[in-house]
Amino acid sequence: MNFGIDRLIAEPELRAALRGRRVALLAHPASVTADLTHSVDALMALGDLKITAAFGPQHGMRGDLQDNMMESPDYTDPTYGFPVFSLYGETRRPTGQAMHTFDVILIDMQDLGCRIYTFITTLLYVLEAAAQHGKEVWVLDRPNPAGRPVEGLTLLPGWESFVGAGPMPMRHGMTLGELGHWFIDHFRLQVAYRVIEMQGYDPEAAPGFGWPLGERAWVNPSPNAPNLWMARAYAGTVMLEGTTLSEGRGTTRPLELFGAPDIDARKVIAQMRSLAPQWLEGCRLRDIWFQPTFHKHVGKLNSGVQIHTEDPSYDHAAFKPWRVQAVGFKAIRTLYPDYDLWRDFPYEYVFDKLAIDVINGGPGLREWVDDAGAVAGDLDAVTEPDEAAWVEERRPYLLY
Repeated sequence: MNFGIDRLIAEPELRAALRGRRVALLAHPASVTADLTHSVDALMALGDLKITAAFGPQHGMRGDLQDNMMESPDYTDPTYGFPVFSLYGETRRPTGQAMHTFDVILIDMQDLGCRIYTFITTLLYVLEAAAQHGKEVWVLDRPNPAGRPVEGLTLLPGWESFVGAGPMPMRHGMTLGELGHWFIDHFRLQVAYRVIEMQGYDPEAAPGFGWPLGERAWVNPSPNAPNLWMARAYAGTVMLEGTTLSEGRGTTRPLELFGAPDIDARKVIAQMRSLAPQWLEGCRLRDIWFQPTFHKHVGKLNSGVQIHTEDPSYDHAAFKPWRVQAVGFKAIRTLYPDYDLWRDFPYEYVFDKLAIDVINGGPGLREWVDDAGAVAGDLDAVTEPDEAAWVEERRPYLLY
């Protein structure tokens, strides 16, 4: 199996259109070749490309910053001497000055297949800037480790943000290259765009179902994305960032678990099974104890729930991470009606909306959790039409 970067390096004819042009690279720590050479080093070693600039997304080109809303500065690459522009610093969109440093930008970022993961918003912003400045964009495509399944409510009009680039469900089931085509059509962008497609990629193939498990090393695309299992759960567990519950930051299994010092995880799991057993298929839930070394509930013993997707019981088609986490919230609300669940703080530069609503692209999920009379079928009734509509909308853009 070859990713886009591997093909660009191995096939000189793909690079022919880049010769004599100024080339920029948008990348992060997981932008590596099959032999784990970073893409910037692999491209510089070719000798027939002129790399004049690089760009880093959230967490930086080097993955140097742990948390959200921690900005990276611009700097000069210490090895090659070209400027490295931060797209998560003073600005989240490429400036005119930065856009004038290249003719073609190569985008080589490992995504997680979730609307809230900010690399897809950065892709949109780069496409918009390229359309404005007459630049060309190439995506060197990579797998979506969460695979093809679609889940979650569609982002509502007026709820766009850095964690909500457009009207899609939480789990979109597309690769970055595919999403670029959709962005261009949806936002009616006039931009030269090309995808260097993967070879040998089958998003339905076991055991990886979107990730070439056993064939490629996993490199963290962001500091708290340590493995495939996190990527599978992330479309649900990312909602914990809008709550007072720990999402496991400060542990070795972030975003695969949730908990707090003042809940009883065994009771929570039992209540989840009572409320929506059909939503818990495809994974195993286990009550655990953990003590975060930083972030929420630091230094305190937390009672928690771990979502396991790494054993033979995992069912890719049945697993619904967004619903698993939703019923986790509902279970806590049922057991502890006055629990201070929703976190009131600015989230990704949105200051006038609750973080949980920004994450979900609207208030629907929170309102369902807080409505004591609402049942699982009520959430399905509004979510399933959104999911079905997206499956149809994305169909023309699927490359694999």
